Amino acid sequence: MLEKIDGIIMKTKDYGETHKIVTIFSKKLGKFTALARGAKKPKSRMAAVTQPFIFAQFFVYVNKGLGTIQQGEIIDSNRTIREDIVKTAYAAYIMELTDKLIEDDRIGAPYLFEQLQETMKYITENEESDIPIMMYEVKLYKKGGFAPTVDRCANCGSKEAPFSFSVAEGGLLCLQCIHMDSEAIRLSNTLVKLLYILSEVSLERVNTISVKKENKDVLRQLLDTYYERYGGYYIKSRKFLGQLDMLK
Repeated sequence: MLEKIDGIIMKTKDYGETHKIVTIFSKKLGKFTALARGAKKPKSRMAAVTQPFIFAQFFVYVNKGLGTIQQGEIIDSNRTIREDIVKTAYAAYIMELTDKLIEDDRIGAPYLFEQLQETMKYITENEESDIPIMMYEVKLYKKGGFAPTVDRCANCGSKEAPFSFSVAEGGLLCLQCIHMDSEAIRLSNTLVKLLYILSEVSLERVNTISVKKENKDVLRQLLDTYYERYGGYYIKSRKFLGQLDMLK
């Protein structure tokens, strides 16, 4: 069946001498892979539309196996991202994480796709994107089924502060339950609120994002440690992004 699909190129892989297999994330079908014939030929129209981070409208023959792209028209090349090493690092990270945590099941993911688009837009328009990246990450964790509990105690359900964060127990622990994890990290009320925002608030609802560096560092460490325990996939681009962070 020929489908018209708006989607963003997540990654590409050479196939034979002239073709590419591309992975696309879309609102309509979620993540899927398709063959782009002739995409390795420099003068091919398919070459331009199958570059990483390109947002385009594709006409795709969709079947149970590998789809085939018949044609595509660029909607947004995300050129600003592609020409900046830091922005490219941010985008590569969220694309790789999305690819690892989303199944190729042809099931649409409208909300997550919209949040990916909003995050890409933020990366384009701003110099630092740490908090939007983390907002998108936690929403991916939800889709993957392992998001931390950030609105109440993960053990007893209490919503009474103060809280600590326990990687082992999967989220917040209240004073009565803190004994369950001797390594739980005590959080300020500000950090608890920030964790809730990361998890529950859509990026487009946040007008300005101003977070102290020490709070960003704590959140980054919490999410990295949490993902290492529950994520299950090594994310190569995270290491490079961390190296860039150290240079700031």
